[in-house]
Amino acid sequence: MGGVDSDRGVSRGEQIQAAERAAARQRLLAQAEAERIPVEETTRAVPDRRWRRGR
Repeated sequence: MGGVDSDRGVSRGEQIQAAERAAARQRLLAQAEAERIPVEETTRAVPDRRWRRGR
């Protein structure tokens, strides 16, 4: 048994899980970047008079 894995202290399953977590993190970052709204669009003043109807 022993093998190389026990020398490093990290099992093959843990290595696979770490790789899957890293891949998932990259997918989430790529998705967030694709859905990101440029700051120029979030700071532009857009007339919205709906809130004034009650006055």
